[in-house]
Parts: sequence; C-alpha cells; structure tokens
Amino acid sequence: MSLMNTEILPFETTAFKSGDFVEVSDADVRGKWGIFFFYPADFTFVCPTELGDLADHYDELKKLDVEVFSVSTDTHFVHKAWHDASETIGKIDYYMLGDPNGVITNNFQNMRPGAGLADRATFLVDPDGVIQYIEVTAEGIGRSASELMRKVKAAQYVRNHPGEVCPAKWEEGETTLTPGLDLVGKI
Repeated sequence: MSLMNTEILPFETTAFKSGDFVEVSDADVRGKWGIFFFYPADFTFVCPTELGDLADHYDELKKLDVEVFSVSTDTHFVHKAWHDASETIGKIDYYMLGDPNGVITNNFQNMRPGAGLADRATFLVDPDGVIQYIEVTAEGIGRSASELMRKVKAAQYVRNHPGEVCPAKWEEGETTLTPGLDLVGKI
C-alpha cells in the first residue's frame, strides 16, 4: 500500500532540538509543511553528510514554513551525544526525533525488516498532515537537500495553484502546465 496522499498517523516522542529535549507529536506537524527525514543510525557515514546538507538549507526551509524532523530508531540521548561529538551534526538546529520503539518508523512503513533500523527515506507532509512526496534510496545513496528544496517548492506551488502542475526539472518562477484537452499529445 502506498502512503502517498494519506494522512500521517499519530505519534508522540522526545526529540533533541537546539540543546534541549522536547516533546513532539503529530499535532506539531499540522498547520505547516513538514519533512520527515529518516536515516538508519547515528554515528554512521552517509547519514551525517545528508543531515549536514539539510542543516545548511534549514533557514531557507523555515522561510517556506517547513519544519524538519529527522528520525532514526536511536534515542534522543544518542542524538544529543552525536550532536556534541560531530562538527557536522553540531550545526543541526532542526528536530532530531528519537524513535527507539519504532512507532514513527513503522507509521511511515519505513522499518527495515529484521534490522530495527529505518530505511533512508524522505516524506513531505502538507499542512493538513497528508503525505505529498516520498523518496526512498538504497543504503549507500545519499540524498540532496537542494533537490528536496526544489520538490518542496513544486509541492507548495501545486497546492497554491489548483489545476496547474510542475513539469520535470521545474524551478521556481518557470512555466507550469495546465492539464487539459488542448495539451493532449502536444508535449
């Protein structure tokens, strides 16, 4: 079953954010865009490169009313230890959700079978709590925050402009398409 266009399921957890432990739930996602950025484990290799890249784009995402929730099956304590130990992870100011019981990871159908670890996956959730974008990559393939930014902007554009769609490689300010009879066979 695909989770595309489905509402996220309830969850409650403790996160590490801005030097503190904070409680986070699905209610905190409502009313704004949210990125759930799953990764297998703290203190690994590809993960910090992705999380650091996302941290470099966090201010721009906040300007787009997007909150970031990184998620692994590690605890919030491990997230803090990694934040304190790694220069790359130390620059993160978004939520690092602890999911040691796997509730969030399983809610997103993203648990690696038999491993107790999340797959490397990104979910973009709209202000209504509905999943609008899903990306899952193999263990050794890192994601690009720049490409994610482009997709966030496209999703926001489509939401704000009913009847229009964004073609491949669309960038903000470029021409969109209005599907209809006059376009059939002309693209």
